[in-house]
Amino acid sequence: MAKQSIFSRMFKIGKANANSALDALEDPQKMLDQAVRDHTDNIAQAEAAVAQTIGNLRMQEEDHKKALVEAQQWGNKALAASNKAEEFSAAGDVVNANKFNQLATVAIQRQMASEKTASNLAPSIASQREIVEKLKTGLTTMKTKRQELVSKRDELVARARNAKTQGQMMDAVKALDLSDPTSEIGRFESKIRADEAKVLGAAELASSSLDSQFAALEDLGETSEIEARLAAMKTSSNILEEAPAAAAVEAAPELSEIEARLAAMKKNSQGA
Repeated sequence: MAKQSIFSRMFKIGKANANSALDALEDPQKMLDQAVRDHTDNIAQAEAAVAQTIGNLRMQEEDHKKALVEAQQWGNKALAASNKAEEFSAAGDVVNANKFNQLATVAIQRQMASEKTASNLAPSIASQREIVEKLKTGLTTMKTKRQELVSKRDELVARARNAKTQGQMMDAVKALDLSDPTSEIGRFESKIRADEAKVLGAAELASSSLDSQFAALEDLGETSEIEARLAAMKTSSNILEEAPAAAAVEAAPELSEIEARLAAMKKNSQGA
């Protein structure tokens, strides 16, 4: 049972692989072209059969017509022989009368045979005519089907070509998606933006550095000014400190003179 199951599965796998291989080998256009050729061959065979049947019918119709003509001719001959026999009989010529009576009988027999032949041919001719009409109708149907098949083949081939073209276009679109020029542009733009960002950053950093330097210079200038002011203040302070001393030095003679005068004045007052 297990072996049978295994063999059955192997057979199905082989069949599936064979069908897959056949599907891969199938070309819709070639298969449809072959179908059109097969249908064309069938139509050619049908036309040959119909032509043969029509030929047979026409021959039977000719035989029937010929039999009717012969029946008519034999009837005329029988009538002529019978009239001739009556003439000879009226003339008392029994021998010739009997002779033409026999000829009339033979003619009538031939007439009857021809009529029988025509009668026998009539049903066959009627049947053959029906067959020919059916074959003609079938042949017309086959030709119509073939035309439909050709039209359908052309339509399917066009659709297959369009599908192939669209498939190629989709493959190109997929390839374009994978290596999209816009993505390359985007990548380059991102790179350039990154470079620009670096430049902007460097510029800002440089600007910041310059600002710091200028700020340092300003601070240095401010410090220098402060120091200068402090120095000036110190100088002013020294001047202020030196000024009283100088004034004192300058005032000392005046004080001595004043004191001398006061002393003189006191002395003078005491002497008086």
